[in-house]
Amino acid sequence: MARISGQRLEIDGLTFEVHRSDRRKTLQITVERSGELSITAPTGVAEKDLASFVDEKLLWVHTKIEEKARLQKRAPLKEFVNGEGFLYLGKSYRLRLVENQLVDLCLKNGRFNLRASSARRGRDVFIAWYTRRALMWFSQQVAEHANRMGVQVNEVKVQDLGFRWGSFGADGRVSFHWKAILLPPRIAQYVVIHELAHAHHPDHSTNFWIKVEQHLPDWRTRKSWLAENGIQVEGL
Repeated sequence: MARISGQRLEIDGLTFEVHRSDRRKTLQITVERSGELSITAPTGVAEKDLASFVDEKLLWVHTKIEEKARLQKRAPLKEFVNGEGFLYLGKSYRLRLVENQLVDLCLKNGRFNLRASSARRGRDVFIAWYTRRALMWFSQQVAEHANRMGVQVNEVKVQDLGFRWGSFGADGRVSFHWKAILLPPRIAQYVVIHELAHAHHPDHSTNFWIKVEQHLPDWRTRKSWLAENGIQVEGL
């Protein structure tokens, strides 16, 4: 039995956020990295047709949810050994352990160079490096987009946000997960636009997505990529 309330569809114990768009021609279900569910539909699709579409896709949805849960559990942890690949802005760079280096970690000549004596705390070293780089990159992106989106940002922070890529606080503080710097630039940019749009609309209402679309017309493609491929950044 399906139940639709505003922009939420509940069916088979699952809750979907419903997004409608005049540009949308077909129905699409997205299963986020966190397991959150959404359905994007053309503006004129009747609620009963939405429910029927989701009902037909329930097996696929449950399969996707279980698949993402398994991938997160199985994401192999890094061993910080020579030749291991580490992502940065969507590209994978091989690791090289070096004996003599003033800093714990640097990206040089297409490789991550990690001081051998720091390998035992490699995860902390990489997170610190990613955090510093993310703060610079996202601060620049926020400065570039906030003004044209009419958003006052008082502070940019980078931290561990669990399953969230970012957040926008009522105090004008925008935060990003340090893992977001591992994403390709066009996907990380979507995260920026998404969070800045929350300054105008704190929920994921139709008006929120209209705001996102004003500044990023192809947001659906980027959002879908993130939902499908964001799992790649797990395992550090």
